[in-house]
Amino acid sequence: MSEKENEEILEEQTEPTNDSEPETSEEIPEDTPSESSKEIEQMLDDIDGSDELEAERERYYRLLAEYKNFQKRTAKEKQETYGEATAHCIGELLPIIDNFERAVDAQCSDENYHSGVVMILNQLRIFLEKQGVTEIEALGAEFNPNIHNAIKQAEATEEFPENTVCEVFQKGYLYKEKLIRPALVAVAG
Repeated sequence: MSEKENEEILEEQTEPTNDSEPETSEEIPEDTPSESSKEIEQMLDDIDGSDELEAERERYYRLLAEYKNFQKRTAKEKQETYGEATAHCIGELLPIIDNFERAVDAQCSDENYHSGVVMILNQLRIFLEKQGVTEIEALGAEFNPNIHNAIKQAEATEEFPENTVCEVFQKGYLYKEKLIRPALVAVAG
């Protein structure tokens, strides 16, 4: 190529054209307003998603706590039902024990028969003890209307001062701390 042609090419390269953008356009940051608003919208969506996640997490914890409370309540109800059923069965057994006690106190000519009744009564007492049943100590104790049922009033003496139990007609029993049957007593008054 000739020198003249080279100069023309150089001039064309240095001459500004109307088509080209000014040099300042290259200095515009890549984050245009439309791109940064998209990022903000994305961040807001993420925040909304985390709020939803937090709401679901809270719902999960509440549901878990409700389930644990349900388990505890069910176990407690089961234990109470078992205790009530046991107390009812023992309550039905108490008149039989009363009859065995009367049989032991009665006169009997056959010693083997009497010792058999005593052994059965002892087995029943051991059974009651294993089940958590205790006899209410009434004779000589202060009258308590929660565990004693007064059916007679007697005169107070030195041995039995006022408001104390002076005679027991029927023993009372407790299953753990629950009253199965109150003691039928006479109270000194």
